[in-house]
Amino acid sequence: MKKGYEVVIVGGGIIGNAVAYYLAKEGQKDVLVIEKNYISSGSTGRCAGGIRQQWDSEANIRLAMGSVKIFEGLEDELGFPTEFYQGGYLLLAHTPEHMEWFKKRVELQRSLGLDVRLIDPKEAKDIVPYINTEGLLGATFCPTDGHANPFYVTFGYYKKAQELGVHYLIGKEVVGIEVRESRIRAVILSDGSRVEARNLVNAAGGHARDIARMAGIDIPVNPQRHEILVTEPIGHLFDPLIISFKQGIYFRQELNGGVLMGYGDPEEPWSYNVRSTSRFLFNMTKKVTEVMPILDQVRVLRQWAGLYAMTPDAQPIIGGVEEVEGYYQAVGFSGHGFMVGPKTSELLAELILTGKTSLSLEHLSHKRFKEGKGKIEKAVI
Repeated sequence: MKKGYEVVIVGGGIIGNAVAYYLAKEGQKDVLVIEKNYISSGSTGRCAGGIRQQWDSEANIRLAMGSVKIFEGLEDELGFPTEFYQGGYLLLAHTPEHMEWFKKRVELQRSLGLDVRLIDPKEAKDIVPYINTEGLLGATFCPTDGHANPFYVTFGYYKKAQELGVHYLIGKEVVGIEVRESRIRAVILSDGSRVEARNLVNAAGGHARDIARMAGIDIPVNPQRHEILVTEPIGHLFDPLIISFKQGIYFRQELNGGVLMGYGDPEEPWSYNVRSTSRFLFNMTKKVTEVMPILDQVRVLRQWAGLYAMTPDAQPIIGGVEEVEGYYQAVGFSGHGFMVGPKTSELLAELILTGKTSLSLEHLSHKRFKEGKGKIEKAVI
C-alpha cells in the first residue's frame, strides 16, 4: 500500500467497486478501495438483486433506466457472468387508491421513455398464470426490468478494476478522516496507519452516516433491517419479479428455481441489527401464499437480513458537498442501491474527474433536506 492516493473509496459493495472501475476506465487508476470485511459483505451481498425502473420519482427512474442499459452489456464489458435476466416486474394494485397512483406513475415513466403499461387482472394472469387475482384491480408491467446476481456483478467490477490498476485494502476499517482547511487530507485505519487522500468517496451503505460524521458532515441516513428468505429450487413458475403493495412484499424466482422473497416491516427500528427472526418467516410465508397460493408447500432453505440505508424521502444522496472539498458520496439508496448502482457509479466517477455529470445530480444533493426540496419516493418496498 502506498502512502497516499488520488481517490480513496470507503466500501466494497456495488457502488465502491463500480466507481473504482469507472474511474480506472477513464484513466484515473490511482485509486484505493477500503473494505472492512470482504467484497460484497454488506448490503449488496444481502439484497434480492432486483432491477426495477418503475419508480415514483424522476431521479430514480432515470438512474434505473441508465443502469439497465449498462446491465444489458455489462457481462461482455467486464468479462464476468452477471446472471442478468430481463423477466420484467409485475406490480399489483388491490385498491382504488393504488390504481390511481399507478396511472399517474405510468404516465411519468412513459414520458421519460420507459416501456411500461397498465394492465388488467386477466393480462396479469396471462403473464403469471399462478397469481391470485381475487381482489386484484390491475397491475403495471415493464418487460425490461429484471434481476441479476449481486455477488457476480460486484465481483465483476472488482476483478476488472484490479486489472486496470485499482488497489484494494481488505480487512481494515476506516476509523477517522482528516480534514484540514475544509479539504479531505487522509483516512485513519483501524491498525493506526494513515493513508493520504486527495478525494474520498463514501460508499459505506448502512454505515454511511458514520463515515460522513468522521469528515464533519451530517447526512440523514439511517440503517434499517430488512429480511429475506429463499426456498428450495422448484420447477419454473414465473418470470417477473412481483410486488404486491397491499401485502408490502416482493418475490422472484431465481434461475436455479428457488423463490427469493422479502418485505419491509414498518415497525422495524433504526439499528445495525442483521439477525433473522421467526416473526419474519411466519409473516412472509403467509403474505406470499395469499398472492401465489401454489407456493404453499414449498420448503424454505434459509433466511437472512441486511440493511436498508434510509433517507427521509427514500431517495439517494449523491455528489459532493460544499463544506468539504474532495468529499463525495453515493449513499442512502433506501434498499435499492444495487439496481441503480451502475449508472450512479458512472456519474460519480464523471463528477470526480470532470467536476460535472452528463445527468444532473443537483436534486439528489444532501442540501435538499435543509432546503425542504425532497420529494418522497413512495414505491419503496
